[in-house]
Amino acid sequence: MPHYGLLGRKLGHSYSPDIHKALGGYDYGLFEVEPENLTSFMSGGDFKGLNVTIPYKKDVIPFCKELSPVAASIGSVNTILRRADGSLFGDNTDVSGFLTMVKQSGITIKDKKTLVLGSGGSSLTACYVLKQLGAKEVITISRSGEDNYQNLEKHCDAQVVVNTTPVGMFPDNGSAPVDISLFPALEGVLDLIYNPARTKLLMDAALRNIPHIGGLAMLVGQARAACELFLGQTVDPYKEQAVLQMLRKKMENIVLIGMPGCGKTTVGWLLAENLGRTFVDCDLALEAAAGLSIPQIFEQEGEDGFRLRETQTLQETGKQSGLVIATGGGCVTRKENLAHLRQNGIIIFLERPLSMLAREGRPLSKGDMGEMYRQRLPLYKSFADKTVNNDESADTTALKIITAI
Repeated sequence: MPHYGLLGRKLGHSYSPDIHKALGGYDYGLFEVEPENLTSFMSGGDFKGLNVTIPYKKDVIPFCKELSPVAASIGSVNTILRRADGSLFGDNTDVSGFLTMVKQSGITIKDKKTLVLGSGGSSLTACYVLKQLGAKEVITISRSGEDNYQNLEKHCDAQVVVNTTPVGMFPDNGSAPVDISLFPALEGVLDLIYNPARTKLLMDAALRNIPHIGGLAMLVGQARAACELFLGQTVDPYKEQAVLQMLRKKMENIVLIGMPGCGKTTVGWLLAENLGRTFVDCDLALEAAAGLSIPQIFEQEGEDGFRLRETQTLQETGKQSGLVIATGGGCVTRKENLAHLRQNGIIIFLERPLSMLAREGRPLSKGDMGEMYRQRLPLYKSFADKTVNNDESADTTALKIITAI
């Protein structure tokens, strides 16, 4: 059993082992424990230190001989240290993590009216920090409390919204706990979710040019504070930033868009090979799901049927992390596809001269490619974060993309 780890019920895939290994150099495990087994785990485990997540941040308190003043004030523990005498000390390093998140966001809290969505352990932490930072008001929105999702109009003057609920979290991407258009005075959005990197709530904020940030900075910030507690020594701030950047790159998809025949598949394969990533060709994934080739789909269902299937494929593929994704040339013709691709990805427009575009086996490439290009060019540019010319060898283009990102 590793001496350090994360305690929870359903942990799935977690980045915590990678983070703690990078920050502290120790082995870090994942401890999935059912409620009926919590007492035996806490009493009999030989761990030296734990991080605690849903649903045990309050349940572990009785096992702790002492709490830090912060943990006692909040009523929530997310970090436990076993002391030399064997007793357990409970702390709340989420406070440090949330402070890190707010600082990196650049969002001003002092004298602002803030709404905190959710009433669980993370909500308690957020409310504590917001009050410490001098928020004018801190209103907790819950499903059944006095302030709830049915009477949000009472708080239309909110200036900062903090999401501590799991709404919009992988694998249930694409939903938001509130419609931020309800808050015309909104100046900042903080979402504690870190997977996907850009939740619908954050993308809605981006569309309105409202400052916003996701929860990855909090995840790393609280891990740094926990690591310092475990080891009794300070972690170099530069190491924390390096881990944060490493995680962002590791989680981010590289999404290639562009005209049919521009080389997305060939370049995508090379990128995946060079970066040690999984490659997904969305056209091939679509065909596999349909049991039909793309020409057969066009023949049987027309372009509308194909586009619907394409959107479904992009929706599922875009949820994943750390992929290289080659899209179909016409994915930009559906506006909703942008959110599917951007939630976890950096989008690269692979531009290639018309004379160099391959046409064989492409149903829509038999017509006037020049006209298609003129229609789609503004769409490619509106989707893309970066543009890379594929007018040389595929190897050279892959290198250009690696350099660009």
